[in-house]
Amino acid sequence: MGAQRIPRPASQQASYRLVDDRTDERLVADHLAGDGTAFRILVERYHDELMRFLIRFMGNRAAAEDVFQDAFLQVHNSAEVFDTNRRFKPWLFTIAANKGRDLHRKNARRPTLDLSASVGGDGEGQTYVDLMEVDVPAPSAALDEAEQDQHVQEVVDSLPEHYREILLLAYFQKLSYQQTADLLEIPLGTVKSRLHSAVAMFAKRWKAQSESDSGDA
Repeated sequence: MGAQRIPRPASQQASYRLVDDRTDERLVADHLAGDGTAFRILVERYHDELMRFLIRFMGNRAAAEDVFQDAFLQVHNSAEVFDTNRRFKPWLFTIAANKGRDLHRKNARRPTLDLSASVGGDGEGQTYVDLMEVDVPAPSAALDEAEQDQHVQEVVDSLPEHYREILLLAYFQKLSYQQTADLLEIPLGTVKSRLHSAVAMFAKRWKAQSESDSGDA
């Protein structure tokens, strides 16, 4: 069976959201302890933010949705090795960025996991679809706003890949220099110099595009 996508809620359900004041790290621990709602809450909590990042990182929604699915499946499969004394968000975005980089390199879809398969692999019990089924607005106002920002997207897309990824990770997503260095497997000094160059190139191209738009008006 082909991969399935996170079900979209019916319009009358769009206003319903899972609300929980537990930290991300507590949710991971509770998920491992058998809490059936913890993983869904994490997916919902990061849905809009991660999708905004991935749409810019991948350049289109379809690829972003594929990477989003793949990233959270990795989170589920690797939850036992996550150190709950560390922050969850950098770990999630590191996984997502790595999945995105893999897809960029291969320029082809990775073999997909059957999301209807049992989590335990025994053919019974919860499936991956059960774990990832969440109620989120479709689309959310925040996501609409990000998608409408075509000028930023066009400039980001025009950057060389090594500038685009470091700009998205360290500048837009605000990962630390060290987290970015670990993710990209480059020295800390390279992160700083590359980010400086990426910001400068973005600013130059943004200015050129703005002036071009003004001249066409």
